[in-house]
Amino acid sequence: MSAPPPRRRAAQHSGAFAAALALSAGLALVVASPDFNLRLGLAPWSWLLGYVALAPLCHAIALAPTRRRAALYGWLTGAAANLGGFPWIIELLSRHGGLPMPLAVLGWALLSAGQGVAFVLFAWLVARVRGVGWARPEGPAAAQPGRWPHAPLVVLAPLCLVTSELLAPMIFPWYMAITQAWVLPVIQIADLAGPLAVSALLAAVSGGLCDLLYQPSWRRRLLCAGGAALLVLATLVYGWARLAEVERARADAPRLTVGLVQSNAALDNRGRARRLSADDQLRALQQVSAELERAGAELLVWPEASYPYALPQAAGADFPTESPYRIRRGFDIPLVFGALTRGPERAAAPYNSAFLLDRDGALRARYDKTRLVLFSEYIPGVETFPALKAVLPPAAGHFSRGAGVVTLPLTVPASADAPAREIALGALICYEDVLPAMGREVAARRPALLVNLTNDTWFGDTAEPWQHLALAVYRAVEARTDLVRSVTTGPTSVVASTGAVLAQTEVIDPAVAPRPAEGLLAEVALTAAGDTVYSRRGDLFGWLCALAIAALALPWRRRRRASAAD
Repeated sequence: MSAPPPRRRAAQHSGAFAAALALSAGLALVVASPDFNLRLGLAPWSWLLGYVALAPLCHAIALAPTRRRAALYGWLTGAAANLGGFPWIIELLSRHGGLPMPLAVLGWALLSAGQGVAFVLFAWLVARVRGVGWARPEGPAAAQPGRWPHAPLVVLAPLCLVTSELLAPMIFPWYMAITQAWVLPVIQIADLAGPLAVSALLAAVSGGLCDLLYQPSWRRRLLCAGGAALLVLATLVYGWARLAEVERARADAPRLTVGLVQSNAALDNRGRARRLSADDQLRALQQVSAELERAGAELLVWPEASYPYALPQAAGADFPTESPYRIRRGFDIPLVFGALTRGPERAAAPYNSAFLLDRDGALRARYDKTRLVLFSEYIPGVETFPALKAVLPPAAGHFSRGAGVVTLPLTVPASADAPAREIALGALICYEDVLPAMGREVAARRPALLVNLTNDTWFGDTAEPWQHLALAVYRAVEARTDLVRSVTTGPTSVVASTGAVLAQTEVIDPAVAPRPAEGLLAEVALTAAGDTVYSRRGDLFGWLCALAIAALALPWRRRRRASAAD
């Protein structure tokens, strides 16, 4: 059998090299994200990889012979990033979902493959606009020019990335901005355009680096690289200015001392508390709450579904003092807590709810979760085909969806510094605090404080709880309102309106290292949400990027033919 000709061998080698580049881009995103940087001992500088992560993928696109191959390289990047970022899916499916380990690993692989679609779209759009093969070893003749073959990647890469992050569907949504969650001067631009602005910055820097290789003249190369550098400088200047301004606003704002309870409750494979009985779990919550009140707390927050008994949706007050189901015992201050509730039709699916229990024992308001997690809280078609539940894992559940956003009204008593007043608490349950659209809906009600109730017990001591916190940080910056998070097994945390994490607990796995319930006491600033550009305009920046890339990617063949005919 004869050896392939030199050009074919060079093409094969370039294909393998391009695939390796695409995989390295995904690996860079994994290492740059929380909390792999801590586990690998690479903090505090691993976040810098976020600025160069897309450069290897762009080079892979430059080596691709076709747009289809470029899309494949994009999928390799996305799949690698999700495989490295979501290994906790295996534990979720095996320990709590009851699946055999081979099926759990298969589920992790399928989820990662599906969530790679964002980078598929990114690579296809870049190849569509700029073409492919710019750096193939066969030379310029092997290139397939796009609509704009010399389009600067410092502009094209952010347009394509923002469009893909805006449009690509994900079960567990995330964005490249997660790599910068702890870099305060950078994330301040989220109050202008949300996390998409930060992702665009990262893509622009990677694109500017690639332009140093692929622009046809040194003048254009330096202009593109200089443009990326100026964009970073402008971001830092804005970030430092906004940090100072927001800190001044927080210093002048009224204060509230919040006590956050972390129950540290273990779960069985159906999501029920395992280590403690329901009575013991409730007593532990009440005991820590009483300790936090004695330490100065004015408001208490319990985690998602922490109240261990189901409540009727129409419940309007706490149970009598002698009742074992009484919520408040040993403390008197207001409480926000999570519970499962049922409507008047007992056969209907329950709701995942958050209540405000006021000082007088009244349940003043209730918020029912509206954004349900696919399969663990929402099974498509289960109302029409109830038999679906029989073939799904034990942890798969189906909840009723809430009617819409509701704020919880809290009466803050008079103090030496301020009169009595009523403020609104913006309630977010579980992964709702990673969704920018949900954050905007809550911010539109102008709450003075964002309150998140989360149960991350499913994931144990893995990267997921830290990824969840990193994504939630952006909600505080976008709305310019402090955020408190009560998480069943940590990290229970307090996030300032600057995005700074002011206090946090550790993440534990109660199935491995049991720990009694604990509390976190912190003072927050009460500033009304909704005064930022992003709160008012939403994803306008993202849609403008999508329109721009659509215009660049449209086929202009007819126009070129008409021009040639003239």
